[in-house]
Amino acid sequence: MPGASEAGTGIALLVLGTNHKTAPQQLRDSFALVEADLAAALEELRGAGLGEAALIATCDRVELVTTAADAARAAAALADLLARRGGGTNIAAALYRHDGAAALKHLFAVASALDSLVIGEPQVLGQVKAAHRLAAELGLAGAGLEAAFAAAYAAARRVRRETRIAERPVSIAAAALQLARDIHGDLARCSALLLGAGEMGELMAEQFQRGGLAHLVVAGPPARVERAAQRLRANLAPLEPLDQALAAADIVIASLGSGRAVLTRPRLAAALRRRPTRPIFVIDTAIPADAEPSVNDLDGVFLYDLGDLERAALAGRATREAASAEAWRILDAELADFAARRAARRAVPAVVALRGHVEALRREALAEAGGDAESATRLLANRLLHDPSEVLRALTAAMPGEAEAMERLLRRLFRLDDGEERSE
Repeated sequence: MPGASEAGTGIALLVLGTNHKTAPQQLRDSFALVEADLAAALEELRGAGLGEAALIATCDRVELVTTAADAARAAAALADLLARRGGGTNIAAALYRHDGAAALKHLFAVASALDSLVIGEPQVLGQVKAAHRLAAELGLAGAGLEAAFAAAYAAARRVRRETRIAERPVSIAAAALQLARDIHGDLARCSALLLGAGEMGELMAEQFQRGGLAHLVVAGPPARVERAAQRLRANLAPLEPLDQALAAADIVIASLGSGRAVLTRPRLAAALRRRPTRPIFVIDTAIPADAEPSVNDLDGVFLYDLGDLERAALAGRATREAASAEAWRILDAELADFAARRAARRAVPAVVALRGHVEALRREALAEAGGDAESATRLLANRLLHDPSEVLRALTAAMPGEAEAMERLLRRLFRLDDGEERSE
């Protein structure tokens, strides 16, 4: 009988992790350290005896995908890993757990960018594939994980092909780019400041660079922003003091999400005094927000958050909700199809054995009947029914409470009720 964690999928899958929804800022700062040295982190987890294991690490999540039977041991190993990377000591409280079908559906959702800070963001599927590839290279991806990841990729492809989810982050970034041009004109004369290294912030910065942005500076906690600066080929600046970098920026992309407003009204007012004829376009992609709403009241500051940009990009919230609902329906369908395929695969050996058994009885009956077809078929029918009848009587006597369920199964196996309908 399958274990409880298999829950109909045929894989004892376990997902343990923490993300932008559950992790405090100190813990989120450690995500970048895991992402920066993913191979070493996965080797550490190998030492915990988890069997098959992959580690997904981005600036917004760290998740262990494994077939480990001991969930408590796996959770302790992940918590220890994050603690050694500077995430603090109270990590267990921030970890979530999914088992069996719920774990597989969560993996589908992550790969399809439905569990992201920004729904539909395009980077996460590549990060999932990188985690899978590394696990395979280290010999930690067996048949269970291979099947789970292959199914997740298929679900992600359907979501992107059949819904408009993937359009959302691209359209938001395009809306921000157009607004920047409306405010500043030619971006080849503009400088931008990226605060933090959230995935949506990086996507915005890339879009602006493709749109002709002349100069980009990245500021934030070093562990989180150094790799982003390398990827974006941008200059690094210290987060504190920030005033000089703000005064030099025509566009500020806020992506820290530290829980406190870094872009305060007094700070933006001071920056404007140093650039009295040039406005500042602030794009707040952070959750929680990096900018005080009141900065929008300053003459010369244009503050937009993701909701503002989405309203500029899409014809109403209904479009996003419809696409998201359709995407989740696709995931449910993919999960059901996966479970059905696994169940059929598990049934194949038994079906093959049954066919072999029946064929052996057929040959015996023909030999004993000397070629008489009527005698052979009577012998075959008696022998086919003898063992199942004996076993069914014994099981019914041993488990009287299951007699009705066994009778239903017997009728279903041999389609006895269908036969009655046909005879009528």
